Amino acid sequence: MDRNRQIKADIMLLIVTICWGVSYYLMDLSLEDMDPFTLNAYRFLGAFFIAALISFKKIRNVNKITMKYAFFVGLALTVVYIGCTFGVKYTTQSNAGFLCAMTVIFTPIFAFIFNKVIPEKKLFLVLILCLSGIALMTLNEDMHIASGDILCLMCAVAYAADLLITEKGVSHKDVDAYQLGVFQLLFTGLFMLMLSLLFEEPAVPQSGMTWFAVAFLSIICTGVAFIVQAVAQQYTSSTHVGVIFCLEPVFAGIVAFFLAGEVLLPRGYVGAGLMLLGLLIMELDIGQILKKTGSI
Repeated sequence: MDRNRQIKADIMLLIVTICWGVSYYLMDLSLEDMDPFTLNAYRFLGAFFIAALISFKKIRNVNKITMKYAFFVGLALTVVYIGCTFGVKYTTQSNAGFLCAMTVIFTPIFAFIFNKVIPEKKLFLVLILCLSGIALMTLNEDMHIASGDILCLMCAVAYAADLLITEKGVSHKDVDAYQLGVFQLLFTGLFMLMLSLLFEEPAVPQSGMTWFAVAFLSIICTGVAFIVQAVAQQYTSSTHVGVIFCLEPVFAGIVAFFLAGEVLLPRGYVGAGLMLLGLLIMELDIGQILKKTGSI
């Protein structure tokens, strides 16, 4: 794998991660004016139409194989955003950020189950750290976990599936990564629109701030972010993407603290620390780092 291209892909994915860290606050803000399915329909269909408008020549000759992968990635993303958006509605932004980042744990597990890729031994240590962290962050005095926290974990599972499907898709010689990135937005938006019409009363944003939040979520956090992810994954692996996405809960927690005034209980910060430690251990090659620094 070309090292320079991988570095550029990593930088692109880091910018995406910062945007997603901000998105928890913007989703929480938007949900004051509209229901979750409606918000996501605006978000993904808006992102698709803008992407299609500025790059029509690039997407007009899309083939059936690219559309097939876009359909399945869109289906996975629908589950991701059902979990994420409803999760933010019923738990804190900080909890949502950390729990959704559990994707990095589920990705190698799914890679083993479906692709027979043997996980590293350190995965078991990481699971213990992350499960301990989840317990400290989410369990209340009655030892119950909030429904929003469960939904955020569902989001993490679905996004691991999304990463593996995307990785398989962009590695196919007949799949155009950019087209995949654009049409996954269309399918996700259509699925969300159907759910909105079935279960909600679609509404428009009621304030200028909500319009701004929805526009930023649609254009930057969805349109730009998912197209960049699909293109960048040509030059890096799904598991490697995980180490960058580990930073998403950090950015989400910082935004929640400064803009929403969220403060975790002391044990919550310990739990967040354990989860972040586990995520970093999972993705960093500690032995290689020690060799480079001359420690071993």
